[in-house]
Amino acid sequence: MLNQDSALEAFLMGIQRKGYQMACLAIGDRDEALDLLQDAMMKLAQRYGDRPENEWRPLFFRILNNRIMDYHRRRTALGRWMSWFRSDQDDEDHDPVQTAPDADAPLPEHLLALDIAGDELVKAVEALPLRQKQTFLLRAWEGLSVKETAQAMQCGEGSVKTHYSRALANLRQVLEEHYERR
Repeated sequence: MLNQDSALEAFLMGIQRKGYQMACLAIGDRDEALDLLQDAMMKLAQRYGDRPENEWRPLFFRILNNRIMDYHRRRTALGRWMSWFRSDQDDEDHDPVQTAPDADAPLPEHLLALDIAGDELVKAVEALPLRQKQTFLLRAWEGLSVKETAQAMQCGEGSVKTHYSRALANLRQVLEEHYERR
């Protein structure tokens, strides 16, 4: 059992960054995303830690997706009247070491273009309908197969293909419009 516990701990350590980023993109709130991630990790460890290792990844993303869906349901049920309290800028996250110039860094205009493109991509992903967003994040971001994504989202493989195709089409359209404006 100790070997299984070590393997589970290693799995959770390896998956936590992607899970956190996925939750952040899905809900747009870092603190809530961290809570959802921790809940998903705890549930996997408590309820499914004894399962074979090859089942952990789809199970983890199913749990995380369920937590994300629950979060959106709660927000919808409570209404969006509290959204104006949330700040988009969080000064506590500012790290001067990370913003220090690098002598080997690319030219500023290249970095600016990449930054703008990255911001546009994040905005485009955030603007996707929830099921398309989840499918895109699981397939493109996490690299899950169609079958694993279907398991994680608790839907059919055909639905995964449809949502993924629509997500790509929406993202392609938004990003093409962005580059046409430039």
